[in-house]
Amino acid sequence: MPDLLTHVLVGYILGTLFARRVSGKPAATTTVVMLGALLPDLTKIQIVVPSSRMEVLLGVPFAWHTLHTLGGVLLTAGIGALLVNPTNRRRVLGLLLAGATSHLVLDSFLLKPSGYASPMWWPFITTGLPTPGLYVSYDWWPTLVAGVLALIVFLRTSQRISEHQ
Repeated sequence: MPDLLTHVLVGYILGTLFARRVSGKPAATTTVVMLGALLPDLTKIQIVVPSSRMEVLLGVPFAWHTLHTLGGVLLTAGIGALLVNPTNRRRVLGLLLAGATSHLVLDSFLLKPSGYASPMWWPFITTGLPTPGLYVSYDWWPTLVAGVLALIVFLRTSQRISEHQ
C-alpha cells in the first residue's frame, strides 16, 4: 500500500476540492475526507490486538483485515457517521466513503507478485482484480507526487481565499 502519508495527502486533495463545491465548513469537509482515507488502515490495530484475541473475546470468527475491504469501509464509515449530528450524517458518510474509496483505489495499483490485488472490493467482488502494478508499497514517488499535488491545491486555495478577503 502507499504509505499512510500518501493516503492522507490524497484525502487532503479530494477534501479541498470537495470543499470548494460544497457549502458549509471547508476545513471540516477536508478533515472528514482525510479521516476517511485512514479508515481502511484501521486494520493496523491487529498489531496491538490480534484477531485471535478478538475471536476469544467475541466468541465468533474475526479478522481485522476485513476492515481493508469495501464492506469494512462501509461499516466503519457508517459508524463514523452515527457519531455526528443527525443533520450532518449523510454528508459525513459520503465524505468518509470518498476518502476511504481513494485509499482502496490507491492500494489497487500496487505491484503484487501474483498480479492480483487483494479482494478489497468484497462483498461486491470476492476475488482480487488484476493490478496494473504501478508501484510497490515502499516506493517514495507516490508520496512525492501526492505531496506536490497537495501543495499546489493548498497554494491555489490560499490564493483564492486571499483574493476574496
